[in-house]
Amino acid sequence: MKNKEYKNNPLEEDMQGAAPAEDIENNVENSDVAETETPSGEGEASEAEQIEKLTADLAKEKKEYLFLMAEFDNFRKRTLKEKSEIIKNAGENVLKGLLPIVDDFERGLKAAEKAENAADVAEGMTLIYNKLIKYLAANGVKAIDPEDREFDTEKHEAISVVPVADEAQKGKILDTVEKGYMINDKVLRHAKVVVAQ
Repeated sequence: MKNKEYKNNPLEEDMQGAAPAEDIENNVENSDVAETETPSGEGEASEAEQIEKLTADLAKEKKEYLFLMAEFDNFRKRTLKEKSEIIKNAGENVLKGLLPIVDDFERGLKAAEKAENAADVAEGMTLIYNKLIKYLAANGVKAIDPEDREFDTEKHEAISVVPVADEAQKGKILDTVEKGYMINDKVLRHAKVVVAQ
């Protein structure tokens, strides 16, 4: 068989009408260069300006941060000082309120030296005692009344346990050796009690 020769090769026809490859590459490079070229030194200047601006912003933020830290430190110190003064003055006010009662005791003791009747001395002591109890109540201090109540470990301290025959009495307080006190619903001193078992 004879090889057929193709006179009209489709690839050759496409290549004949096309521009040479070198010309195409040159055109592409020239168009890219025209688009991206900037005047020399302009990009460097804008970068330097940006760096200068960012440095200034950073310095400003740092200064504000240091100012806030100093303000917070001052606030913390001032709060601690005020808190310690409140605690100090609260104790001072309580003690100042007790001074008139101390004066009454001193007057009562002087009167007791000259008194011939013990009933008069007892009456004076009762008045001073009532005044002290009123003062404590005005400051939120009240006595715990444990008599004939269930033993409560939150308010009472058992110093002795007594066995009893009556089952209904078990766990109840029989006697109070020393009164307990509360201040604003918080135990100031536990009551020392004798408990039935």
